[in-house]
Amino acid sequence: ETPFQIALVVVIVLTMAVTVYHRLQAAKSGETISHQEEGYLFATVLRLSGLVLWISTFGYLIFPAYFQWAAMPLPTWLRWTGVMTGALCSLLMFWTLSSLGKNLTDTVVTRAEATLVTQGPYRWVRHPFYLAFAIAVIANTLVTANAFLALTGTAAFLVIVGRTSIEERKLVERFGPAYLDYMRRTGRFLPRIR
Repeated sequence: ETPFQIALVVVIVLTMAVTVYHRLQAAKSGETISHQEEGYLFATVLRLSGLVLWISTFGYLIFPAYFQWAAMPLPTWLRWTGVMTGALCSLLMFWTLSSLGKNLTDTVVTRAEATLVTQGPYRWVRHPFYLAFAIAVIANTLVTANAFLALTGTAAFLVIVGRTSIEERKLVERFGPAYLDYMRRTGRFLPRIR
């Protein structure tokens, strides 16, 4: 397990470095972003599901023997494919957050100075961050070969996807016909096949 644990740590560090950097850059605006419109209950459930995912992932890294009960018999080549997928996911996350720039928030509320982003990965999908999250869950599952981590990752993903309709409603309110046109041209999580 040690090579996979090391590889997973590298992927996590890469992804977290990208995410933290961009969140800090967006926070420099000094604008306070309310979670009220998202709903405190939903915000709490979202953060708790993320916390469970983090605790289980770090639990696997620190105490792998305790997670053996959920081990899946995946071939080594598939687990290394998960490592490569995780590294590519870090690049997608960088591209996504770089394209989003100062518009980044951790809720459905848009910033006062928000602009409609339709370049970078947003050219093809409206929610590339969620796509990157899904790919990260798949990569994490393959690297760890662990059904429990697959379950916690999938649960966190489903919770975050649950707010998509609220987020899109807020974007329509903010950008009006421009966002409606953007919705017609692009897929929610995957590119539209024309």
